[in-house]
Amino acid sequence: MIRVKPNTLHIKRTIRPLYGNTQATPASAFLDPDHDRTYPKWPGFAMVKGNGELVRFPSDADDLPYGLAAQYVGGDGIDEPLEVGINAMAVWKLSPDAEFEILAPAFDHTQTWADGDLVYAATDAANAGRLVPDGYATRTTAPIARVLKIASPTKIVIGGLQPRTA
Repeated sequence: MIRVKPNTLHIKRTIRPLYGNTQATPASAFLDPDHDRTYPKWPGFAMVKGNGELVRFPSDADDLPYGLAAQYVGGDGIDEPLEVGINAMAVWKLSPDAEFEILAPAFDHTQTWADGDLVYAATDAANAGRLVPDGYATRTTAPIARVLKIASPTKIVIGGLQPRTA
């Protein structure tokens, strides 16, 4: 159940599945208890797998993106895992035919984006997990998705990656 406070009713979730009911998997996980809450994170930020069922935001270029956060962790003043008292997280794992709308600030809208671009996760502390394009200085080496459409300056549509063939 999503609990919404009256003072946050106007806020839009920054990730929305367009084709996700059978094209993406919401994985149950737990936010690493050592997570530094100094910098806010929004739904749609990339996450990486830790030990066991733990997930965290990427901090190294070699981190392999696991999926996209479904909850707020400080973004817009909302910290859903903290507010419910457990670090339970839902992480969207994208199949090749999954499509999601991503709203800024879950992606860096100040960067240059184009249809077909690969999407990576930022690894610098202030932006760890924010979706960024190829030219971003501190990002994961492995992409997490691809841009299907630039819907507006603050909205992109992304899709899962196609399997690599030999």
